[in-house]
Amino acid sequence: MAKDKNEQQDVFRERKRWVFLGLPWTFTVYHIREDMITIDRGLLSKQEDDCYMYKVADVHLDRSLFERMFGLGTITCFTGDTTDSKLVFKHIRHSREIKNYILDAADKERIRRRTVNMQGVGYHEDSIGSGDVVDDIG
Repeated sequence: MAKDKNEQQDVFRERKRWVFLGLPWTFTVYHIREDMITIDRGLLSKQEDDCYMYKVADVHLDRSLFERMFGLGTITCFTGDTTDSKLVFKHIRHSREIKNYILDAADKERIRRRTVNMQGVGYHEDSIGSGDVVDDIG
């Protein structure tokens, strides 16, 4: 089956690995493109989860002692996606580079799609009383 000409190339393609020696003997593959993250799981029964990059709100990197020994890390992406509010990339190589790429690509995609979320910027609960009405109109 041929690939669609409009399909973007993966910027990063990583496999979930065993922590011991960092061996890629699992059936989970992470595809990270400029506009989307895809996680493929399974051997006989396949699952594919997608999340648009602009929906990624925050990214967390965790590296245990054993992961650091074998050059691995675990990335958690907190998203606004309905099906997967948390995407976890377990035991992958190049984890710091991938984390930084996801943060940067998510910001660029939000700007490109004009979906920049300014929620909570400049708002302090103690500056507005609980019963006060704020009027933003002129």
